[in-house]
Amino acid sequence: MDDLHDDLHDWDRRIVAALHARGTDPGVAAAARTLSRAGEHGALWLTAGLLGAAVDRPRRAAWLRGAALTAGAHLASMAVKRVVRRPRPAHVEPLVRTAGRHSFPSSHATSAAAAAVAYGALGAYAVAPLAAAMCLSRLVVGVHYVSDVAAGAALGALTARAGARWMHGPDARRAHGGRRG
Repeated sequence: MDDLHDDLHDWDRRIVAALHARGTDPGVAAAARTLSRAGEHGALWLTAGLLGAAVDRPRRAAWLRGAALTAGAHLASMAVKRVVRRPRPAHVEPLVRTAGRHSFPSSHATSAAAAAVAYGALGAYAVAPLAAAMCLSRLVVGVHYVSDVAAGAALGALTARAGARWMHGPDARRAHGGRRG
C-alpha cells in the first residue's frame, strides 16, 4: 500500500511540475494569476450568482440559493483543509500568494465546480469551461496537487448536486409535479 501511495504522490508531483512549466509563458502565467485572484474565496462565482439574480428576476431565488450552495461548498472545503492539513507543493515556486498553507482540497476548485453545477442547472453553461480553467490554473500557478483539485471539484459538484432540490425551491418542485431533476 505504501508503494501505491508513493506512486500516486510521484504522479501528483510530476503533473504539477509539467503544468507549472507552462507558466513560463507570460500569457499563460498572466491568465492563471488572473483566474487565481478572481477565484479567491469564491468571489468570481458568488458575483456570478448575484449577477444572475439581478438580471434573471423570475429565477432570482434560485440564483441566490445557487450562490449560497457555492459559498457553502467553499466553506466545507476550508473545514476539510483544517482537518487534513496537507502542505502545498514545495517542489515548484508558486506564481501566486495563497491565503493559507494547506492544499487539500482546493477551495478554488470546490467553489468553481459548485458554481458550474448550480448555475449550469439554470442554463449558464459558460460557467463549466471557466470553472475547468480555474481548476487548471491552480496547477499552473503551482499551489495544488492534481489530487487537491480533483477532490475539491468533487466536493463542490456533490455539494451543489445535493442542494439542487433546495436551490429550485418549493415553487419549482410544484411546477414539475413534485419532481426536480
